[in-house]
Amino acid sequence: MVVLIMDMGVQGLNTGDSISPLETRRLATLVESLGYRSWWAVEHVVLPSPRVDPSPAEPGNPMLDPLVGLGFVAGVTSRLELGTGIVILPQRNPVVLAKQVASLDVLSGGRFTLGIGTGYLEPEFAAVGVPFADRGRRTDEYIDAMRALWHSPAPSFDGKYVSFSGVDAHPRPANARIAVGGASDAALRRALSRGNAWIGIGSPEETEANLKRLRRLSAVTSRPESLGALKINIVATVALDASVVRQYEDLGVDQLIVYPGASDLPMDEALAKFIGFVQ
Repeated sequence: MVVLIMDMGVQGLNTGDSISPLETRRLATLVESLGYRSWWAVEHVVLPSPRVDPSPAEPGNPMLDPLVGLGFVAGVTSRLELGTGIVILPQRNPVVLAKQVASLDVLSGGRFTLGIGTGYLEPEFAAVGVPFADRGRRTDEYIDAMRALWHSPAPSFDGKYVSFSGVDAHPRPANARIAVGGASDAALRRALSRGNAWIGIGSPEETEANLKRLRRLSAVTSRPESLGALKINIVATVALDASVVRQYEDLGVDQLIVYPGASDLPMDEALAKFIGFVQ
């Protein structure tokens, strides 16, 4: 065992064979009892059929809506932090999503983090009727609009894609945390300027390169003090052993997120093995 201070989370258990209520309850309580810090739910509203690159899964692979799934997980756990990893923000109505986030955060006792990304599957955008080309600009504006609803005593917003005034929305979230996913320069700047955390994906070598870019961009990107220090969450893409986990921590990763379904081990054995590296 390697004793580390880095936290560990799980991702992707709202897909595949894990989606039944009995299995979700069993896995959520197991993950919490083993000492994992967080449970992250992934999103695709639809997938290209037949599958074409870069689609991450076959179109027949079941995938629960992340907010609905996390609401269920919130009800069967008490300490486990919950997050979307990620919601494709430009495909969502930000006013409605702000209400959903606040509701989930309140019902979970402040355990929720909204992980967001811009998306990358053009057929998915076409299916929900959202232009693909301006998804980055929409994402930035939607974040700002949701924060106005969460934090302003008299919420109003006037943007290109969303506008409101003379309205209010309660309850307000106890912890309106946003984690920004993606590794493009635009995504890294978004994490720095608008995110409480960054969600990266990759091996230790890829993570090291991305963190160097993040530090370089931080020198020329304004970050509001209210966001606090940027937390670094990384989704591991390589087989884990003690030395690999140590590499991630040595890079300054705050939380390592794993998908136990990708392991050759049975799900329960993989969960027990991975958490053993950080206890």
